[in-house]
Amino acid sequence: MSSDPTNWTKSSWKNYTALQQPNWPDQAAVEKAINDLSVLPPLVFAGEIRSLKQLLAKAVTGDAFLLQGGDCSENFSQVTAPNIRETLKVLLQMAVVLTYAGGKPVVKVGRIAGQFAKPRSSDTETIDGVELPSYRGDMVNRSEFTEDARIPNPKYMLRGYNMAASTLNLLRAFTRGGFGSLQRVQAWNQEFVTQSPMGRSYDRLAKQISQAIRFMETIGISSDTPQINQTQLFTSHEALLLQYEEALTRQDHITDNWYDCSAHMLWIGERTRQVDGAHVEFLRGVHNPLGVKLGPTYDLDEVKKLVEKLNPQNEAGRLTFITRFGMKKVEKVLPPLLREMKKEGFKIVWSCDPMHANTYTAKSGHKTRNFNDILSEITCFFETHWSEGTVPGGVHLEMTGNDVTECTGGAHNIVDEELASNYMTSCDPRLNAEQSLEVAFQIADMIRS
Repeated sequence: MSSDPTNWTKSSWKNYTALQQPNWPDQAAVEKAINDLSVLPPLVFAGEIRSLKQLLAKAVTGDAFLLQGGDCSENFSQVTAPNIRETLKVLLQMAVVLTYAGGKPVVKVGRIAGQFAKPRSSDTETIDGVELPSYRGDMVNRSEFTEDARIPNPKYMLRGYNMAASTLNLLRAFTRGGFGSLQRVQAWNQEFVTQSPMGRSYDRLAKQISQAIRFMETIGISSDTPQINQTQLFTSHEALLLQYEEALTRQDHITDNWYDCSAHMLWIGERTRQVDGAHVEFLRGVHNPLGVKLGPTYDLDEVKKLVEKLNPQNEAGRLTFITRFGMKKVEKVLPPLLREMKKEGFKIVWSCDPMHANTYTAKSGHKTRNFNDILSEITCFFETHWSEGTVPGGVHLEMTGNDVTECTGGAHNIVDEELASNYMTSCDPRLNAEQSLEVAFQIADMIRS
């Protein structure tokens, strides 16, 4: 399969096998929804996408660090101003810790404003002898286990667009309107975090930053600059629904290049990264930064073919490998991957997803992840890179700004029996704000090392 961009169009993916697509019952309704989407304004812009790629290029060489985090699967019902604000707040807190305590610029990318679709291991699920289509995210169907709710509805793609637009509107207002100012680092502290060890550590760091800003002002350096009173947050999601992604792919009038304007960064999941599959075919032609999820059963030759197809120019910042190996396997399966990519000279941002391969079911029946397992995988990720002479460039987390009880452990040592007290996720268990901040402090220590 050639990577020649001249034989790519935004619909050429239709000549390939597309996995994880909904079984839409009404194709005419799908066509109408896609046509409506194709004339709506882009959600993000080519210039913003190019800026992100330039920042990610610095993470290839270790001159920046990628912080990518947010909900496992966004729900329409949770697209509210308080939820968006709290997610942004904890991302900003983590970034401040990584930048100030870790001494490295942080590229902030949210799993937000588009993470409305999810892959599934099976097209159907059975409960008490009743078989229905699987829930594939709010952009496809509803989560309630009823026949009506589980019918895929293409109108939900339009609703997903509108939800993403509303989210982006609020994020832009927050990040450019003073909420993201470094002068507010202490105001970002949530009440429940301030009562924790991590909250007290953050408060000490915030006071140091405030003192540094006051010192700058005292000697005549104005803090009224974009570097102090504004911040950049980029958006990302898994590019799963190819019809939706195609409808929002536009040609930039400045460069004539094609960009998927549904998000700044898109990633391909472990289930859809086939070299000869439709997802790889589609994404090889857009000029966004791309992520690829890699699990422990990867094939080295296949991975090399993916790099050659998705990044034939070996452009720094174009390709991020998001490794999701699990704390029991990372030490064994990461080194050969790093060695081979280093030998080939590939320019890659290496990011650790310590969430997906560390999931287990608690005695209570709740799907969960243990904080120590998450931290163990991150630690091994860093140490392996150091031993191989490669760069640990980022981390990819499922997290929320809310005080949920979905992952065990952490400073407050949530135990299995406490999971039910505030278990809110409709998909995978997420780190709460305190646990996320604790991860940031631990990573900052490793970056500083």
